[in-house]
Amino acid sequence: MPKSIIYLFFILFSCQVLSAQERTSNKDSVKVYKNIENYSNKSKFGKVIYKLLFKSNEKSKPSKAVLKQELLNRKSFSKHEDKIIRNIRIETLDPFGYTIESENDKPEKGFENFGNHFHIKSKNWTIRNLLLFKKNQPLDSLITKESERLIRSQRYVRSVIIKPVAILNSKDSVDISIRVLDSWSLIPTGAISGSQGNFEIKERNFMGLGHELENNFSKRFVDKNNGYFAKYTINNIKNTFLNASASYNNDLDNNLTKNIKIERPFFSTYTRLAGGIAFEDRYYRDSLPDFNNDFEIQNFKNRTTSFWIGHSFKIFKGNDENNMSTNLVTTIGLKKVSYYEAPTIDYDPNRFYASENLYLTSIGLTTRKFVQDKYLFNFGIIEDIPYGKVYSITGGFQEKNNINRAYFATRFSYGNYFDFGYLGTNIEWGSFFNKGKNEETTFKIEVNYFTNLMYLGNWKIRNFVNSSLVLGSHRAPIIKDRLNINESNGINGFNSPLLLGTKKLVLNFQTQTYAPGNWHGFHFSPFFNFTLGLLGDQTNLFFDDRLYSKIGCGVLINNDYLVFNSFQLSLAFYPSIPFEGSAIFKTNSFKNNDLVVPDYLIGQPNIVPYQ
Repeated sequence: MPKSIIYLFFILFSCQVLSAQERTSNKDSVKVYKNIENYSNKSKFGKVIYKLLFKSNEKSKPSKAVLKQELLNRKSFSKHEDKIIRNIRIETLDPFGYTIESENDKPEKGFENFGNHFHIKSKNWTIRNLLLFKKNQPLDSLITKESERLIRSQRYVRSVIIKPVAILNSKDSVDISIRVLDSWSLIPTGAISGSQGNFEIKERNFMGLGHELENNFSKRFVDKNNGYFAKYTINNIKNTFLNASASYNNDLDNNLTKNIKIERPFFSTYTRLAGGIAFEDRYYRDSLPDFNNDFEIQNFKNRTTSFWIGHSFKIFKGNDENNMSTNLVTTIGLKKVSYYEAPTIDYDPNRFYASENLYLTSIGLTTRKFVQDKYLFNFGIIEDIPYGKVYSITGGFQEKNNINRAYFATRFSYGNYFDFGYLGTNIEWGSFFNKGKNEETTFKIEVNYFTNLMYLGNWKIRNFVNSSLVLGSHRAPIIKDRLNINESNGINGFNSPLLLGTKKLVLNFQTQTYAPGNWHGFHFSPFFNFTLGLLGDQTNLFFDDRLYSKIGCGVLINNDYLVFNSFQLSLAFYPSIPFEGSAIFKTNSFKNNDLVVPDYLIGQPNIVPYQ
C-alpha cells in the first residue's frame, strides 16, 4: 500500500482502534475457559452453581410505569432545588435478584439467595463517603448528579439512582434517597500456554469497604521460575478522596518492583485541591549493546520519589453547569530518581541511566462535562463519557549529569459529541533546552472517534477509530530512547524488540457489534479489528516503506452477574513480524477493556511521554 495513501487516510480519519480496548497477552497464550453448562448437569451441586453464575431470564423488566416514574424523579430535582437536605437514606442491594428501578423486584429463587449469601454488600458509609453533599445543606442538582456519577464510576457498583423525596407538610426541606445495586466483586481469572500459566484473583470491594485487593501467581514451565504480584488499594479515606495503595511485583525474570502511593486526584470538576506522593524501588535486568553492537545483560537498581500538588480555581460566576465545569488549574511537582546500580560506560556512554531531579509546574484552562451513553464496551450499562477541552503549558528544569536543562511543553485537548459521533483529540509538544538547543523533543497527536449507535435489524453496531502519531527529534543516542510498535505501544500481540525508530504512526479500527437477546444470561458482542503501523528514523523524510499490520476478530462474552465480568475469544493474523516469522496466527492476542477517551484534566505535571 503506497505511503501517500496511508498519510491521506490518517488526515481524513486521524485514527487507530482504541488501544485501551486491548490488553496484551503472551503471544501463545490461550485463556482457560470452563464450560460450566456441561459440568453443571453432572451433579445437583453443579446445577446450583450454574444457576448462581447466570442471571435468570425470568426476571421481569421495568414496566413503562417504572420508566415513567424514573423520568419524573429526574424532573423532581427542579421542584426541590435549594431546599435543605434533612435526611439521606442509603440502600445497598446485593447483585442477584434486585433492580434499582423497582423496589418490588426481590430474589425469587434459592440460587439467587444463595449467591447473595456469599456476597458482602457495600457498607452504607462506603457510599456516603462518595457524596459531595451532606445533611443540612441546600440541595444542588449539579452536585447531586456528580455524586451519582462518582458512585457509578466505582468498579463494584453496577447502577445507582439518587432522587429527592418530598417531606409531608414541609416547603423548605427534602430527603434524599440513594439506591445502589452492587456488582459481584470477586473476579478470578487465569491463562495458560505451552510455556507458562498464571492465576489471578481480584476483590474490588473487600469486606464492602470499597478497597481493592489483587493477587497474581504465574509460573514458567521451562525453567520452573515463579512470579508474584500483589496490590492493596484503600479508596477514598474518610471522604477525603485520598487513595492509598501498596504493591509488590516479582516477575518471572526476578525483576522486582515495590511501590507505595498516596494521591488525591482531580476526581471531579468541582475539586479544588489535589496532589500526591509516591515511592518506588526497582531492581531489574535488561540487555544493552556496546560499541561493537554486542548485547549483554546489565543490572539496574533505582528509587523514584515523586510529589505534586495542584489547585483548581473557578473562573466564571454563576452556578450553571457550563460555569461550574470551567476552571483554571495550576500544579507543581518534583520527581527524584536515584540510581544505585546502572550500566557501565561501555553500554551507556552518555549516562542516559543516571540520577536526576525534575522540577515541573503546569497551568491551564480545562472544561469537563459528561454524557451518559450505553453500548460502548459495557453491554447496556450506563457509561459516563467525558467531553470538554484543555489548554495548558508546562515548564521547569532538570538536574542530571551535572547539567541543568530547561523544559517546556504545551497541550491541547478537545472532545465532543457531534452529529456523526464522538470525536476527541489530544495534541502535545515538549522539549528540553540545553544552551539554546533542543534535546529529546516529542510531538504527539492522539485522536479517538466512535460512531453513534447504529442498528442492523435487532443488532446494535458501533465503529471505533483511534490513531497515534509520535515524532521524536534530537533523541538520546541509546537504543532505549527509541520507539517501537510492540504490544500496548502499537500493535498488540506484535513483539519485535529490535524494530525501532524515532517516529511512528499507528492506526487502529474496530467494529463492535452487540447481538440481540441472550443465552442463559450471556450477551455476545462479536468484533472485527484491523491495525496498521509505520516506523521511521532520522534517515526517513516520513516513515520506512515497510507497513506492519494485524487483522483480528473475536467475540466478547458478557454476563452482568457472572463471577467473571466478561471474557473473550479472539484470533489475530499477522502477515509479518520481523525476527519472528510470516503469516502468524495468535489466539487471544488482545482483549477488549472499557473505552478510554481523554479525561480533559490537568493533573501531575510530567514530560510528554515518548512511547
